[in-house]
Amino acid sequence: MMRRFKKIQQVLLYVLFLNLAVAFAKIAYGTFSNTLSMTADGYHSLFDGISNIVGLAGIYIASRPPDKDHPYGHQKYETLASVFIAILLIYVAFEIFQASLGRFFSRDVPGVTSVSFLVMLGTMGINYLVTRYEHREGVSLQSQVLIADSMHTKSDIYVSLSVIVGLVAVKFGYPLLDPLIALVISFLILRAGFRIIKQSSATLLDMSQLDEDEICDVVMGVEGVLDCHKIRTRGSMGDIRIDMHLLVRPDMPIEEAHLISHSVSKLLKAEYEGVSDVVVHIEPAIPLPQESNSKKTS
Repeated sequence: MMRRFKKIQQVLLYVLFLNLAVAFAKIAYGTFSNTLSMTADGYHSLFDGISNIVGLAGIYIASRPPDKDHPYGHQKYETLASVFIAILLIYVAFEIFQASLGRFFSRDVPGVTSVSFLVMLGTMGINYLVTRYEHREGVSLQSQVLIADSMHTKSDIYVSLSVIVGLVAVKFGYPLLDPLIALVISFLILRAGFRIIKQSSATLLDMSQLDEDEICDVVMGVEGVLDCHKIRTRGSMGDIRIDMHLLVRPDMPIEEAHLISHSVSKLLKAEYEGVSDVVVHIEPAIPLPQESNSKKTS
């Protein structure tokens, strides 16, 4: 688990450096050329970097071992970091939206040069590589923060593509398309933020993570298990927890029943990647009383 957290921190540090470089290039040239859509995209990338810092803080806390106040560990702090990233995204979306509305009533015309296109194409290429790398590592490490942040960075690619379209429109004499593209960008950012909140809420609200019937089918393959019920799952990617009730023979020795529970736990952890804890409650399979066909006589 500690190796996993250290690897996630390493990925976030790499991505932070690249996001800050991309943000500086867009904001600097967007401000210089008075191109609102490019500047807005730059601030979007800047908040990518801020979200990386939030992710680093969340991972640092989540990596702490269980203690008296947190007997189940601190893993949900990683999910909380994802929610905070989403809130930052929503804030940026509203800021860009307000700036775009103001530009509609302004006569400022952005200056578009070949450097504008080079900056946007170069930063878009970097974002593409960052997205592929971060999402791949997020899936491999079962990290909500990395996957959420890769979704954030992926939206940068579409945003940058929209900015390039806006620059072409300005070049051909349609400057109002610049704030219009910025409006589209704000909605894309807003959408990404709500998607992250939706995914993170599944963990914070303890929504079921695995199919109960499928788990029961797997468990029934263990010798000695007669039936299973009351299966519950919760947690997040890389930290899924399962608790269930198993029915065994009423005359089974407690030592044998205990070994069966260990076998079930080991099997589920091997079958489902990311399962960190399995709690098994053993119950005797008491047969239902059979109805008597005899008639009472007086």
